[in-house]
Amino acid sequence: MTIKHDRNFDDLFDRFDSKIYDTVKGEWRLRLLKEDLAQFVSASPLDVWDAGCGQGQISLWLAEQGHHLTLCDLSEKMLNTAKVNFEQANITANFYQKSAQSLASELPQFDLVICHAVLEWLSEPISSLQTIMQKVKPNGYLSLLFYNRNAMVYSNVLKGGWRLPPILNDSYIGKGNKLTPPNPQFPHEIIDVIHDAGFTVETHTGVRIFNDYMSQQARDNSDQTVLFELEHKYCRMPTYRDMGRYIHLLLKR
Repeated sequence: MTIKHDRNFDDLFDRFDSKIYDTVKGEWRLRLLKEDLAQFVSASPLDVWDAGCGQGQISLWLAEQGHHLTLCDLSEKMLNTAKVNFEQANITANFYQKSAQSLASELPQFDLVICHAVLEWLSEPISSLQTIMQKVKPNGYLSLLFYNRNAMVYSNVLKGGWRLPPILNDSYIGKGNKLTPPNPQFPHEIIDVIHDAGFTVETHTGVRIFNDYMSQQARDNSDQTVLFELEHKYCRMPTYRDMGRYIHLLLKR
């Protein structure tokens, strides 16, 4: 029997940095997340846990608003980069090199918990999410961003060929590009889980609802500013939002 493990990005750190963070795609993702979290900019100082912080961009942005941050990540390289970013900004925070679900029992509850682009890399995404949700205070918030299985299915069917049978029998999941997550999630299934846990959806946003379906030629021939305006116009509209490469849910307990 194969034992599944959560993904540690130490071995792909450089590639992850160049392919995700240092791209227009990463920039768009951060812009939409900051819009969805804008209510916390002027809020009184909150206790915030970034459960799988990566390089800590959103955490640092929130810390700059005066909030108190606790960050964790399984990857030593990711966590060290977050530490350096905080040190350069002269802001203190608590850092743990540990998976979110294993650290949870050691932590108190928080006003805001961030879990961005984590679930799809976990061996047990739903049970891990349930553990993480328990660390949100009553009337607190969970910011949940996850890789959308709808988009993974649709984009690969559009490419056709050898991809069709594996999509049909679900054997495509976790194969191919090393940066393709092994456990993408359907938005409707995640929303069922969060409703069962007593959370309500305050904001529902699709990230990259058009860009990732376009050919490279189509992107090259398009004005990126206009393309982002289209993304922005439709990203919170039903149907379009559930086709985003990522789904962001701001949830209140």
